[in-house]
Amino acid sequence: MAPPSPLSIATSSVQRLVKEEASYHRELQQQEQRIQRLEAETGPDEDGNRQYALNQERRAMEETKAVLPTLKPKISAALQKLEALLVEEGQKGDQSNVEQINAAKDAVAQAKIAVREVS
Repeated sequence: MAPPSPLSIATSSVQRLVKEEASYHRELQQQEQRIQRLEAETGPDEDGNRQYALNQERRAMEETKAVLPTLKPKISAALQKLEALLVEEGQKGDQSNVEQINAAKDAVAQAKIAVREVS
């Protein structure tokens, strides 16, 4: 089996970063829901753990929020590299791998959407 081409490696990298960014957004939503649920609890705090759990959830949410801005430059850099490799692959003419080009174009579109959403 031939080793993966630089284009397929860059495509995979961009796809991974976009998935990672989406995962952090989902995690942030889940943390916000858990915090709201803990804040809404009004019954007796039998084990005295509610405030501690609430503080832990808030700390985790802040850590997640801190990661999101760091993803934009990573996605942008990977996107630039992929676009450059996409141009190179397109210049090969008949020898270019159409399947890899299409996958790369899809990854570019997803990355551009992700960069806009992170902004």
